[in-house]
Amino acid sequence: MWFLSGLVMTYVPYPSLSLGQRMAGQEAIDWAHVNAPPVIELTHPPRSLELEMRDGHPVWRVQDWSGERSSRSADQGQAMFGVDAAFAGRVASRFGGAELREVEKLERDQWTVAGGFDHHRPLWKVSLNDPAGTELYVSSSTGGVVQATTRSGRFWNWLGSVPHWIYPTILRQDQAAWRQVVLWVSGPSIAAALTGIWIGILRTRMGKRRFKGGRMTPYSGWMLWHHFAGLVGGITLTLWIFSGWLSVDPGHVFASPDLPDGAKQRYVAGMALPIPDLGRLGLLAQGARLARFSVDAGLPRVTLFDTAGERRVLTLPGLVPVTASATQQIETTAATLVPQGRLASATLLTEPDAYYYDIGAKPQLPALCLRFDDPAKTWLYIDPMTGEILQRVDSRRRIYRWLYDMFHKWDVNALTPRRPLWDVILWAFSLLGLITSVSGVWIGWRRLLR
Repeated sequence: MWFLSGLVMTYVPYPSLSLGQRMAGQEAIDWAHVNAPPVIELTHPPRSLELEMRDGHPVWRVQDWSGERSSRSADQGQAMFGVDAAFAGRVASRFGGAELREVEKLERDQWTVAGGFDHHRPLWKVSLNDPAGTELYVSSSTGGVVQATTRSGRFWNWLGSVPHWIYPTILRQDQAAWRQVVLWVSGPSIAAALTGIWIGILRTRMGKRRFKGGRMTPYSGWMLWHHFAGLVGGITLTLWIFSGWLSVDPGHVFASPDLPDGAKQRYVAGMALPIPDLGRLGLLAQGARLARFSVDAGLPRVTLFDTAGERRVLTLPGLVPVTASATQQIETTAATLVPQGRLASATLLTEPDAYYYDIGAKPQLPALCLRFDDPAKTWLYIDPMTGEILQRVDSRRRIYRWLYDMFHKWDVNALTPRRPLWDVILWAFSLLGLITSVSGVWIGWRRLLR
């Protein structure tokens, strides 16, 4: 099950709505009706502030430091309405470019079972009348589309991600129970693989004293297949099961404490958030689908995303395009995030490195990598244009990267960009693991029958 579903997952990942997909279905901001500034405390900016469209009307999206989210009209004459079935149908139909077929209200299903959807529940599931069998999920809190699936994607994920992650809704909705199941299914499998490899080695003769006919193995038939595949691919098979066991971090050995809220708040909201002339911004941002305001690292910025998810960054309040990295200011401000150490080195990355990367696509670049000499050996990856913290890794997470990502996904920078070489190696060892597994099940079943 794990080997077959893993091969499916290589080509059909679990459904998710990327920024590019979200922007492709999003309405362009109607700047003519953006005439009301956000209701926020400018001297203590919120965690996030965004401007986008909601069912034909511009809205401000605000998240404060307690995690509370709210939406406010950016059109003074437009009242905010709740998200009902008719609203969800209009939003989804416009987003997907097709007529709606059915609207259903639900708490969760197979494609929205993860905790990241909790603040959007209940959800409106809208089925569209298009050839792809698209189903969109509309948030009851923001009114935006937060998940999208197609008929093909759902089919292949029932053969891929769902069995591979042991992910049925009835189990996955209970995080603690699901975690224990993964631990206690994969844990004994590691023991079985290790003992199998050891027995396979003991039953192999490579010197002068061989088995009858000069053979290195005493077996034939299914046992021969099991012995051969286990010897050749057993180590890889064991590493896959072991790294899969690590995916839920047994004992939380690799868990890293997050940055203190106080430090993050000082970094993100250490100065006033200047709101520009919205009329002038509208002239410069025609066609933008999303406007994101920030003061990370004390850099007042507005980031504009177009229909392809590409961005433009402007200064606030002057609205001048940002073309150079604010490296020095970011280094000074970021030092407050790691008070237990000093900045040891800073590198501006134009290509992914061993810890900041993404399979199949490049991460956001350029990125400023700041390394600190604190006890945790913290590394921060920061957007040099906006000051946004893109990723944080410490020594534990760097070890985990090699034990999990490399052994489970074969994420090696020298290999993953070189497809189809990566695919050939993955398929070869997956087939060896599949032969070992199928032959082992069949041999065990025959023995039970006897």
